[in-house]
Order: sequence, then structure tokens, then C-alpha cells
Amino acid sequence: MTISPHATSRRAKSTSASAPPHLAIVLFSLAMGGFAIGTTEFASMSLLPFFAADLHIDEPTAGHAISAYALGVVLGAPLIAVLGARFARRTQLLVLMAVFAIGNALTALAPGFGWMIAARFLSGLPHGAYFGVAALVAASLVPQQRRSQAIGQVMLGLTIATIIGVPLANWIGQAVGWRASFGLVSVLALLTVLLCALFAPRDQAGRSDPLRELGALKSGRVWITLAIGAIGFGGMFAVYTYLATTLIEVTKVNAEVIPLFLAVFGVGATLGNLFVPRFADRALMPTAGIILLFSAIALLVFPLAAGNPWLLAIDVFAIGTGVSIGAILQTRLMDVAGDAQALAAALNHSAFNTANALGPFLGGLAIREGFGWTSTGPVGAALALLGFLIWIVAWRDARPAPVDITSPHETAPLAPALAPDRRSRARDSVA
Repeated sequence: MTISPHATSRRAKSTSASAPPHLAIVLFSLAMGGFAIGTTEFASMSLLPFFAADLHIDEPTAGHAISAYALGVVLGAPLIAVLGARFARRTQLLVLMAVFAIGNALTALAPGFGWMIAARFLSGLPHGAYFGVAALVAASLVPQQRRSQAIGQVMLGLTIATIIGVPLANWIGQAVGWRASFGLVSVLALLTVLLCALFAPRDQAGRSDPLRELGALKSGRVWITLAIGAIGFGGMFAVYTYLATTLIEVTKVNAEVIPLFLAVFGVGATLGNLFVPRFADRALMPTAGIILLFSAIALLVFPLAAGNPWLLAIDVFAIGTGVSIGAILQTRLMDVAGDAQALAAALNHSAFNTANALGPFLGGLAIREGFGWTSTGPVGAALALLGFLIWIVAWRDARPAPVDITSPHETAPLAPALAPDRRSRARDSVA
């Protein structure tokens, strides 16, 4: 069945009309899950020396716990999205955050490093799937022209975690012990379960099936969009991973000042997620291209600013705003994934965790080759520019056309329905 843009607009308006009256608290509930996920993902890096010493292993070996979490994200996001295709999104949110809470609790109780590796892998499995489902729920509650803003507000939980959650977890880790920090994340996850149980919209079980979800993998537009994030977003991670050491070795600041710079990055990421999606809702793909070019410039400036703490703080803030590309690409995937909305949304976070591995790896190679700690800036800029080249291919292919909603090969420029039956969904409200 082919629908016109006018039909798409009417459906989006119908979806927004059926949105629950307390949209803000629904988005807050979803963002709380992002806050818990962001806290454990970034705090694990700062807690690495503490659990390495406690478990009697060296720090390079302890870094495998970080890799285990990332591997869980990359594998879990598409797998859970496919297996959960027939379940209601509210149910998926509750189950995913419950598993996330269990994984972090097991991390806190791990008797040895092997158990910790297993617990970190389990903790990473729900990461991408949760953000994917949460993004679909948020987008379904607003008109089509506000999808990027709604997704950005959900992602605020992750960025605010870099300002509040990560420093708090690090402080608790130093004052009480690293296990208490993971215990804190488990509590935050259980709080998310409670909030979603109370406020997430009650929807019907999905009509999708695993084969239909896997159909997204046949779409070249999906793969191109994922490649933009997997490569273009890697530049930010190339710099962020080695920022603490750069501050000590190049900028010559005291270690106590490092959390302030990390917070500045978090403020940039938070403001970026607040304001950039407003432009993306008017011009989605052009905004993505501008952000990639802006990130490339900020990363190129990094070596020049590294010698001055004030200039470096400004540049770190600018680099942080590039995090907003996540919400933009999430919206783009909704437009090109056809019926496979859940899988495409989850794969977006697999792509970003690929960037999380690629950026630090290439930055580390430059450092080991003797180019210095600030060489991560040009490496990151090269990744952002390569992402921009991929964006050009995607932008040229982003032409409006009638959409066959039954085919995974076509685009679907509409906010995904929260439930398959619109009449039933219109009667649903916040619990």
C-alpha cells in the first residue's frame, strides 16, 4: 500500500492527538534510563584503576571489562530488537531495565574478574535496545515535526549523566568503593523500572515479526546512515578517551581539575541535545552534515588549544555538542527503516559503540607511533570528515518519494505508531 506525504501528516497528527497529557513526565521516565546507562558506561572508565587494584589485575587487563560492556551493546541491540518485535514497547522497557539492574548488581557483587566480565557483558545487552525502544516511544507521542526534539530529550539522560552521574559515581567509588558505584547504577535502573511502570503509555503487542525486522538489513539507506554514526562519531571518542591524560601531560593541570573538564564536555553534549534537534526537525540531513563539519573543525583545533586550559575548555565544550548527531541519525533511521523500526533504532547504538571502539583504537595508534597525546584531535577530525563524505552519499539519496509501508526497501517518513491499532491507541493513556 502506498501512502502520500499528506496521509503521513494526518497519521502523525492523529498520533500526537492521542499522546498522554503529561508528556514531560513520560520523557523524564525514559530519560532516567539513559541517565543510568550513561553513568555506568562513562563511570566505568574512571573507576578502572580502583577495580583493577581490588581484583589484583593490571589496568590494560581491567580494560577488558569496558570492552565486554561494548560487546554486549553491539550484539544485544539487534538481537533483542528482533526477538522483541512481537512484544509491547512498554513491556520491553520494563524487562530491559530490569536486566540492566541485575547486570550492574552482579557487577557490584562479582567475586572475581571473570565474573565481572560476564556481568559487564550482561549489563551491556539491554543498552542499545532500550534506547531504540525509548526513542520510538518518544517519537510516537509527538507530531512528526518534533520527533528529533523528543528523541533528544530522551538522550538528555545520557548527557546529563556525564555532568552529574559520572562525577558522583567516581566520588562514591573513591569514598566507599567501586562496588558501591555499580550498586548506585542498579538502584537508578530500578527507579527507571518504577517510573516506566507508572507513566509509560500502555500499548498493544506489536504486529511485527523477526523476518520483517531483519528486512531493515536489506536497505542500503539504513547501512549508510549507520556508517555515518559508526565512523563520523568516532572522532569524539578518539579525543574523549585520552582527554584526562592530555590534561595532565600537555595542559599541565592537577588531576583534581579533570572532572571539571569532563563536566564541561557534558554541558556541551546536553545543550547540543537540547537545541540542535530543533534545527534537525526543520532540515534533518543538512543539520547532520553541519554537525559533522563543526565537529571536524573543533577536533582540528584540539592540538592548538591543549596548551591553554581556558581555550581547551571552550574546545571541549564544542566537541561535546557533536553528541547531538545521535538524535539526528536516530530520526533518519526512522525514515528509512520501513517496518523494521525497532531493529534500526537499536542498531543506531550498535553503530555508536562501534565508534566507541574505532576512535580510541586509531587515537591510540597515533599516540604509540610518537605523534603525541594531542594527535587524537587530527585523528578524530579525519573520522568526522570521513563521516561527512558518507553523509554526502546519504544526502543525495534522501529524496522525498511515495512510501510502501509493507516493503523494508522503502522509506517511511512518519513517526512510528506506539500501537498497531490507532483506534485502540487513541484510548490509551498514561498509567
